[in-house]
Amino acid sequence: MTDLFAGTDQPSVDLLGATLWPGWLAASAQKALVADLRDVAKRAPFQRYETPSGARMSVQMTAAGDVGWMTDRSGYRYAERHISGASWPDIPEAILNIWRATSGAARDPDSCLVNFYGEGARMGLHQDRDEANTTWPVVSISLGDDGLFRIGGQNRGDPTVSHWLKSGDVLVLSGAARLAYHGIDRIRFGSSGLLPDGGRLNITLRVAQ
Repeated sequence: MTDLFAGTDQPSVDLLGATLWPGWLAASAQKALVADLRDVAKRAPFQRYETPSGARMSVQMTAAGDVGWMTDRSGYRYAERHISGASWPDIPEAILNIWRATSGAARDPDSCLVNFYGEGARMGLHQDRDEANTTWPVVSISLGDDGLFRIGGQNRGDPTVSHWLKSGDVLVLSGAARLAYHGIDRIRFGSSGLLPDGGRLNITLRVAQ
């Protein structure tokens, strides 16, 4: 595993209580994860969901695991099936191994959200609070183009800090940072060669139920 987890001996970075492991995944592991995600997307194609206000999200989403997160006019929620009616694919074992190595959690996640950021896509400041128990950590894996991550406190108006997340970075939201407001202000399109057509993939592992 040490050849895949390249950053295990590198110091972590504290982002207002969130723990960032820069360059944690070796290039070979990143390529393997992209292949795993292509398989996931074949069974559960990416969607641009509609928010309760009627706006269309700029980020495309899919998921794996027991449940996947989705939104439409009726609200934000976890769903047991893809919008097509098919069950979500299993979470790839390589992704579970990253959770086991970084989360410190005593159980595996039951939801793996996959967001694709194309050119111009962003994710506004939000909290991850749709889970049944928000004491479990959230593990976020960055693949592809750089994304400008912004994180604050547990109130929307709290001061924020920003940091460019790069391909292979792993971020853990736990403790006081578990309910921190966070988002992606923009991506640096074309900054990575991992995805042939550019863009950023973000994998978010959660215990939802």
